[in-house]
Amino acid sequence: MYRVDKTSHSNTLTGWREWVSLPDAGVDWIKAKIDTGARTSSLHAFDIVELEREDESWVRFRVNPWQDTDADATIVECPIHDRREIRSSSGHTQVRLVVLLAIRLAGQLIVSEVTLSNRDEMGFRMLIGREALRRGFIVDPARSFLGGRAPKTARRRNRGRL
Repeated sequence: MYRVDKTSHSNTLTGWREWVSLPDAGVDWIKAKIDTGARTSSLHAFDIVELEREDESWVRFRVNPWQDTDADATIVECPIHDRREIRSSSGHTQVRLVVLLAIRLAGQLIVSEVTLSNRDEMGFRMLIGREALRRGFIVDPARSFLGGRAPKTARRRNRGRL
């Protein structure tokens, strides 16, 4: 089980969108929007099933890292960290499951609280919020991919060109 460290560890510069990885979830590349307007990070998840393991609440879900395709979907299982009422940018509230995930962002590995939600209609499969960014990230809203680009094959898969 992860412990979320809220202390700053660097001054890593990021753009408004970055390629990140989720090593514990088996996701090597996923394009994320860096969103200082959102408190909590969010991940596109589907086929969400709650489980009981040794008197602990767990969740099994699928992650699809690419836009507009089912290719390379992975199954993830992890403990449920919390349940939160989240208000969307349109003002609607929804109770979401929260898990702790390791995220590699701009070369830094952090552990962050991440809500699971259907982001099919959103432009990005993942959103990185303020709680994750407060550990030493500085966002330049005029730039993109300061942490580096995914390999060409990953970028092509994300655009639906398998």
